[in-house]
Order: sequence, then C-alpha cells, then structure tokens
Amino acid sequence: MSDAKFNLAVVGATGAVGQEILSVLERRNFPAASIKLLASERSAGKTIHFRGRDLTVEAVKPESFEGVDLAFFSAGATRSKEFIPFALRAGAIVVDNSSAFRMKEDVPLVVPEVNAADIEEQHGLIANPNCCAAILAVAIWPLHQKYKIKRITVSTYQSASGAGAKALEELQRQMQQIGEGKEPTAEVFPFPLAGNVFSHNTPVARNGYNDEENKLAQEIRKIFHAPEMEIIPTCIRVPVPRAHSESIVIDTELPIPPAEAKDLLASAPGLKIVDNDEAGHYPMPIEASGDLDVHVGRIRSAYPNSLALFVSGDQLLKGAAWNAVQIGEHLVNESRLTAV
Repeated sequence: MSDAKFNLAVVGATGAVGQEILSVLERRNFPAASIKLLASERSAGKTIHFRGRDLTVEAVKPESFEGVDLAFFSAGATRSKEFIPFALRAGAIVVDNSSAFRMKEDVPLVVPEVNAADIEEQHGLIANPNCCAAILAVAIWPLHQKYKIKRITVSTYQSASGAGAKALEELQRQMQQIGEGKEPTAEVFPFPLAGNVFSHNTPVARNGYNDEENKLAQEIRKIFHAPEMEIIPTCIRVPVPRAHSESIVIDTELPIPPAEAKDLLASAPGLKIVDNDEAGHYPMPIEASGDLDVHVGRIRSAYPNSLALFVSGDQLLKGAAWNAVQIGEHLVNESRLTAV
C-alpha cells in the first residue's frame, strides 16, 4: 500500500457496521492521516477508541466533509441521500454501504474480488452491495469465469445481527426466555426468532419475491455485468447471532467437475475451503464470524452442468465493512486519492 496518508471520515461511526469499519481500518493499518467520526446528533459527544486514542464523535453536518479525502457511509439510505451530495461537492470520494445508490446506472457496485475494474468508472461515489450479494459474488465468481453460470438458485440463512443491534439483543432475550421455560416475545421481528426460522421480513413485491430477494438478484446481475442471468433467491432469517450462510446451486454452460471446481475455489481470493467429508466439517457461521474470508464447502455435483455448494460469511465484514475498506485500499493502491 502507498506510503501517503489520507483524511478519512466514517458516517455512522457508532453503528455496528461503522464500528467494524474502524476495526478493519485499524486491522489493515490503513494509511489515515486523520479520521472524523460522524453520526447523528444523539450520538455526538461519545468517544470511540481508535489506534490508541479516544476520538470524539461529531454530529454529521453539510460542512463535515471539508478536507476529507475518503468518506465511508454506513448510516442508512436516508442519511446517504441527504449528506453524500455534500461530501462529493467537498471533493471526497465516497464508499456507501446503504442501498441508496446501488442500482443507479452511473454508480459502480463493487465486490473487489469480482469487479474492481469498475471502480475506475466512479464519479466520486462507489456503492457497497447487499451483504448476501457480496458473500455470494465472492463464492461463485471464479466458477462463472471458467464455466459460465446460466442460473443461480440460492437460499440464504441470515443471522439476527444482519437486522441490527436491537435484533441481536432480541434473539438473546428470546433464548433466555426459552431457557426459563417462557414463551419468547418478539418486538423487532414480526415473529420469535429463537427456536424458529421465517422468511426475510421485507415486503413481497408483485413478482412474488421479497425486497431482500429482489436486491440479491438485481445486484448480482449488476456486479457480474450479466443482466439476463437467471437467479432464484429465497431469503430466510435464522436464530444465529452473526454471519450469514447460503445454500447455492449453479447451472453452467460447461460441465463442472466438483474436484476441479474445488481446486479453482481454493486458489481464488477471498475464499477459504472448509470441506472435510471425513470429519463432517463444512462452513459454519460460528467459524466465519470475525473472518475476512468467505468459507466455502459441501462442493458436489448436482447434474453434469450443475454444482451445489454451501458458504458462510461474516455479513458485517465481507458483507459490509471489509468490502468497503477493500474498495478504499484499491483507491489508495491505484492512486485515485489525493494524499495529504
């Protein structure tokens, strides 16, 4: 990475993804000359420990981005729509983790292991994908490059923390209630999650798919530059604290031998093979939590031109914070940022 240093801002610094962005920036020794921690008025004044210092969180304002080279946004679509225009006018490059601009035609939607070249098409704004889309993209992109995927059938098993801190707290409370012999009560989710699974709690559109499923399909098509790719998603909430899993079947134009596919995935960036038949050891969210890599296993033939696999990935890392910081690292390495 470059020896130059840059002025950073993290919008939504007190949220779950914002905290992970700060952790990954520190973990990766990102070349920051300074960093502004920005959040809502109610979070202003809080302190966050970063690189040996306690930094004070400021309320995000239109003028917050003066002198900022790179801004990471993770405060939701409404805040992104409100404040990203000010960041761009101030000359910052923005990596946005919300859904606000993902499908905008002139905004690249990037998973660096897949389409880092699209970063060169940015006009100051780069979108981070939906967490399930990022995890899926890393796992199947090497296979698409060699065997040409025609159709993806994917079922997701999405953890509570993907819905935020309050959802995770609700799962923990429900588990305690069950342990005490009580009926679990739900407030954040529409149904109890502990001891249960249910369809992702987003509205169902006219096409019969809910919003999360439609996002997953639309974003994979954009990331892969494959607008006609057939994608059949089913998104499910499961009582897991952290890390999402996905059961994937791909249909390809060319025959796809499982052993050959496994070797290909083993050498691909961002993936870790967890596929031990003798021990029955395959990807699990408990092991993927905290790991920057996506775990992939259960690699097996479905039909001659089909392959089944199972993956687990940390939705707060590869599904959000780590993917955003990777984009930042690419900008640094390709000298797309102006150093202090």
